[in-house]
Amino acid sequence: MTGRDWELVGAPNARDLGGLPGADGRRVRAGRLIRTPALGRLTDEDLPVLAKLGPACVLDLRDSSEVAVAPADRLAGEPRVVHLPVHDPEHPVFTYVSAVLLGHDLDAYAELARQGTAGAMAQIYRWFVTGESARVGFAEAVRLATRPENLPLVYHCSAGKDRTGWLTVILLTALGVDEATIRAEYLRNNALTESLRAVIVEAMRRRQPELDVEAVLPVLEVRDAYLDAGYDEVRLVHGSFDGYLRDGLGLTDDVLTTLRAQLLE
Repeated sequence: MTGRDWELVGAPNARDLGGLPGADGRRVRAGRLIRTPALGRLTDEDLPVLAKLGPACVLDLRDSSEVAVAPADRLAGEPRVVHLPVHDPEHPVFTYVSAVLLGHDLDAYAELARQGTAGAMAQIYRWFVTGESARVGFAEAVRLATRPENLPLVYHCSAGKDRTGWLTVILLTALGVDEATIRAEYLRNNALTESLRAVIVEAMRRRQPELDVEAVLPVLEVRDAYLDAGYDEVRLVHGSFDGYLRDGLGLTDDVLTTLRAQLLE
C-alpha cells in the first residue's frame, strides 16, 4: 500500500512519505516512513490497515507524562516500540496540546494564553533545534531509520504534527527533498484534520461557552510561521540545515549515506 490508497479513521493525518522526490532524481521509498498521530484512537477497522502496512518499529516521541493520560496505542502485529521523549517540562505548550486533544479543562493554562499560543508554538519550533532532549531524540530517530530491522518505521507524538512534523523535516531534508516540497507536506496536516479540529472546538465550546477559539486554534494547526521559526533557528545557530544535521544532531556522513541507501529508491 502507499500513502494514496489507505487511511486510518482514528488517525486522519497519518501518511506514507513514499514518492516524494529526493536526492539525485531518486524518490523516497513507499511504505518505509509512516508518520501518524498517537495511535490510541485507532478504530477496529483501522487495525487491519495498520497490519498491512506492517510496521517493524513504532517510535513514540511523547514524554511518559503524556503517555500516561492518553489512550494506549493500538498496534498491529508485534512491532518494536521505542520511546524517545522530545519534551520540555518547563514549557506549558506540550501539556496544553495534550489537554486540548483529550478534552481536559484548560483553565490551568492562563499563562500560556497570555503569552499567546501562536507565539508559544513558534518558540517550541525554535526549541526543537536547540533543546537537549530534542537534539538527542531526533538524532536517535534518524539513526533508527537507517537500520533495516526498523523498517517500516511508524513514528508519532500526540497530535502527529509538531514533533512528528519537525522529525519529518529532518528526515526529508537529509534525503535531499527540497524545502518547498517539505513545506507542502508539512502543511497537509491542516486539510487532513479539518473535520477533527471542528469537532474538538465544538466540544470545547459546549463545555466553555466563553472559549477563546483564536487561542485554541494555534495548537490544533500547523502554520508557515512555526516552520519558519525552526528554519530561522537552524540558520542562526548552525548556519545551514546541513550544519544542523552534522553539528546539532551529530549525524555523520556514514549515517546520512546509509539513510539514503535505505530510504531512497
